Amino acid sequence: MTVRPVLHWPDKRLRTPAADVAEITDDVRAIWDDMIDVMEAMPGVGLAAVQIGVMQRLAVVDASDTRGKAVRMANPEVLHASVQPREHEEASPCLPGVSAKITRPRAVTVRFLNEAGEIEERDFVGLWSTSVQHQIDHLAGKMYFDRLSKVKRDMLLKKARKLRG
Repeated sequence: MTVRPVLHWPDKRLRTPAADVAEITDDVRAIWDDMIDVMEAMPGVGLAAVQIGVMQRLAVVDASDTRGKAVRMANPEVLHASVQPREHEEASPCLPGVSAKITRPRAVTVRFLNEAGEIEERDFVGLWSTSVQHQIDHLAGKMYFDRLSKVKRDMLLKKARKLRG
């Protein structure tokens, strides 16, 4: 089990879009394994590779009740999003101690390279959908608080700085 350290805001890598993954190799699989270890240690329902300083478009998501059902994704992209919104309290280990209610589509269809190196399309609903979208934002150099109004974002970042001391 390898629990790599998580980058903390305002590390500039969190604002840098990650590079596409050309193929699924043993190295990529090892990164996914490490990412799942970090996600479980948080505990959380998802993790993007950039959060641990790996600048590749890799994500893992596990919003199952039982755990151990992580979906490993390379180059995930949303193909379709539901019109129906879902509000959820989101947070990130990159900005500990704070969270905010974020509204995103309730369901999404995502295309990605899976662990076998095959293109897969999968529907995600509810917390799974929220987490997948959150990770895709990370891979694009965005944080969940970018979806807040300027006033709410400034308040959240001020509180995070105060907590950090």
